[in-house]
Amino acid sequence: MSDPEDKIPPWPADPALDMRKGCVTALLLLTGVILLLPGLCAVFFSFVSLSEKSWPAELTGLILLGLLVGAGGVALIVKAFRR
Repeated sequence: MSDPEDKIPPWPADPALDMRKGCVTALLLLTGVILLLPGLCAVFFSFVSLSEKSWPAELTGLILLGLLVGAGGVALIVKAFRR
């Protein structure tokens, strides 16, 4: 039988991998914040349209697209914090 002390030693930590992990997290966070801007614009325009009691039909698709892009930004920020 083999002794528990005969295990293969773990690989040494590579500092370059730690740096790349930090850079990817920062990139995800920055991209997520940038993608939040269309979502904020969509919320603003929908609030203005609803407060004026008029809803232009041509804005509906753009508002939904902006909200979808904003949701993608939130997802990237959540993924960055979980890394």
